[in-house]
Amino acid sequence: MQFQFDVAVIGSGPGGYVAAIRSAQLGFKTAIIEKYNTLGGTCLNVGCIPSKALLDSSEHYYNALHTFAEHGIKVKEVKVDFEQMIKRKSEVVKMTCDGVQFLMNKNKISVFNGIGSFVDKNTLKITKADGSAEQITAKNIIIATGSKPATLPGVQIDKKRIITSTEALSLEKLPKSMIVIGAGVIGAELGSVYARLGTKITMIEYASSMIPTMDGTMGKELFKATKKLGIDFHFNHKVTSVENTGKEVIVKADNAKGESQEFRAEYCLISIGRKPYTEGLALENAGLKTDERGRIEVDEHLETKVKGIYAIGDVVRGAMLAHKAEEEGIFVAETIAGQKPHINYLLIPNVVYTWPEVAGVGYTEEELKQKGIPYKVGQFPYRALGRARASMDIDGLVKVLAHKDTDEILGMHIIGARAADMIAVGVTAMEFRASAEDIARQSHAHPTYMEAVKEACLAASENRPLHI
Repeated sequence: MQFQFDVAVIGSGPGGYVAAIRSAQLGFKTAIIEKYNTLGGTCLNVGCIPSKALLDSSEHYYNALHTFAEHGIKVKEVKVDFEQMIKRKSEVVKMTCDGVQFLMNKNKISVFNGIGSFVDKNTLKITKADGSAEQITAKNIIIATGSKPATLPGVQIDKKRIITSTEALSLEKLPKSMIVIGAGVIGAELGSVYARLGTKITMIEYASSMIPTMDGTMGKELFKATKKLGIDFHFNHKVTSVENTGKEVIVKADNAKGESQEFRAEYCLISIGRKPYTEGLALENAGLKTDERGRIEVDEHLETKVKGIYAIGDVVRGAMLAHKAEEEGIFVAETIAGQKPHINYLLIPNVVYTWPEVAGVGYTEEELKQKGIPYKVGQFPYRALGRARASMDIDGLVKVLAHKDTDEILGMHIIGARAADMIAVGVTAMEFRASAEDIARQSHAHPTYMEAVKEACLAASENRPLHI
């Protein structure tokens, strides 16, 4: 049988386009299929990149109102130009997506725009927007179609007033009020964006804390920091209905006592997570199906039960993170090439890009308790750092979890300025199975935020932090 490509990738998000690049680098003739006209998937177009652009813009505005004067910077009539803010976000997105197109050209990867679906296990049909179609064949196919926003049972997302993160990133006018259902990563990030810009935010969460999947200390600290923005929190609440009346949204929820409460706002953002996106793939034509959660089942090599078909990122088990998908894309490409790559899923960091930022890697304290692993804790607050006081970023702390007997670092969790960048040292330390003492004995530049990591390791290793 004559094959047109060695590798065909369905989906051009971080997992898909990285898989394509690595495949091309390894000498494979590679194709990538994307249903939309721009590359980059959810992350670049309506996820990671645009949300970060708005997070930064809102933080600048908030600081102009609340901290510039203390820095000795006087400004008059600070206003939000929301239209320009959205325009800048779109420009950042375009620049980033254009960069992916450049990389496709550089690596001689064939790009096909349209919906990719299986004809059989080696043949893909690409249906274009105008209805026309073409077919390609490939020895190996990588499914990287990502995910889409999840919703609540019985709740219809109309994309007008009942919206997802996609619509929240492109509103035409700044809302006066918004209900955010879900205080996880997406809800925390976008809720804080609009709260900083002056929108009255009401946050409803089923769990008892913010970011409930991360270390409990992080959720408590983020709550304290975020509450300063004037967000009205309602934890332990189960949403029962969401109704768009035309001019406002009415949300009904039961509290922990079973009492029904009613909330009203201009918009309601549904941010309860995401679910795998496999619509239109015609998986059955390749002999595949999804599990009860809509995921494609794969083995330890990320290969499906059909030889030569792989799946990565949000459509398979594990955390729905762009960098997790990237690692899996590289893993599959190198596996196809006969190499022996590895991924330590415990060491894939999780980040919340609020301000202060939150980042964690390894085990949480709750997980260590559940597993019965003996551990010790070292913490160091940002407010004890000279660098944090200089920048007025004193909210937050570094928390290090080390094995009680061996001192090996088992987890690192940071909330504070630049936590997203700082967590890399935790990944490195744990990859090389370093002890808390190993980090504590390294010289850290002064004054920096990273000194908090050294101090937390001192606290975990020998209970002797120097500056508290």
